This record gives sequence, structure tokens and C-alpha cells, in this order.
Amino acid sequence: MSSHHIIREKQEPALLIAELGAFDLENLGQLLEWSPTVIVLKNAVEKVDSLGLKIDVIIDNEEENPLIQEHTKFIKATNNQLLDTAFLFLQEEGYSAVNVIATSFDINFYSKYVMNIDIVLLNKHQKAFAVKSGFSRWKPAEEQVILLSKADNLHYEGLRPFSTNSFITEKDGLYRLAFNNNFIFIAESL
Repeated sequence: MSSHHIIREKQEPALLIAELGAFDLENLGQLLEWSPTVIVLKNAVEKVDSLGLKIDVIIDNEEENPLIQEHTKFIKATNNQLLDTAFLFLQEEGYSAVNVIATSFDINFYSKYVMNIDIVLLNKHQKAFAVKSGFSRWKPAEEQVILLSKADNLHYEGLRPFSTNSFITEKDGLYRLAFNNNFIFIAESL
């Protein structure tokens, strides 16, 4: 028996590729499984195209439209701010979530948008995302959880300190975080 899923446009997270770096192709394949809108910043276009991936939107600083593929939308970055332009596009188009592939994460930048759109940041080794106080998640024992933001009045369960802002899950099961901030960013190993 087969199951059928109806996917409404913009129901799945968009995929924003800022930099592919050495991102694992198997993980990339999983992100592309539900055919998300693929938005690529100018420096990653050539590499993404060389992988044979369909690019829906290119964001570039140039006046000219450097389209490599048919049916690709070109957006000129506002004031050379590629990421800002990408997030403004996502908000204007009504996306509620985005997966971002980048080699590094500027948490201060993403904090500007996290109240309007769910953001998951991915690189070769980690997945980072914003959480609210009371967050809990099941993880296997000995998995690392890193706080990327300063957490005011932090309380945690199911974790033991490992190093500054880094914790290890104590056992298979839930870990919990509580704090006074509106949100913090955390990272987990991929």
C-alpha cells in the first residue's frame, strides 16, 4: 500500500545555499527530497550548478542576470547584502522556514529574522537552530550540544557540562533547556 502526501507550495522549508564548502552530498540529498525552493547566493552558483541541481533563485550583486539555467529567477542584492536580500525574499514570498547551508554561522545576523521565519543552519559538522525556553529533544547518549548564544539563568536536564558552552547528553533520552532569553541558538552534531 502506498501513501500519498499533498505538499502545498511553501509548506516545506526553502533551501538557501550561501556556501556549500565540503557539505556532505548525502545530507544535501535529504534536504532536496521534498523539492524545496532552492535559493543560491552568487558565490555558490557554479558549484551548485555543477552538481546538476535545479536552482530556483539566484541572488547576486551584479546588474546583469548571470542565469545558467532556464526558469531561474534572478534577484539583485540590495546594497550588496546577499543574505539580507535572501531573507527579505523569503519573508515577502511567505516562507515560514528555511534550511541554510553555509560554512560559518553569524548568529547575530540570523537573530534579526528568527522571530519571523524558522531557521536551521547547516554546515559540514553541525546543525544549528533557535530554541525557546523549555525546549526539549530526544538524543542518544554522548551527543554534543553547543550553546551558540549566551543563555541568561540557564537550567538544563539530561546534559553534563563538557567545556565552555558545550554539553554532552548523559543518556539516551530527552534533554531540556530553560533560560530567561526570548530564544538562544544551539548546535548539534550532524
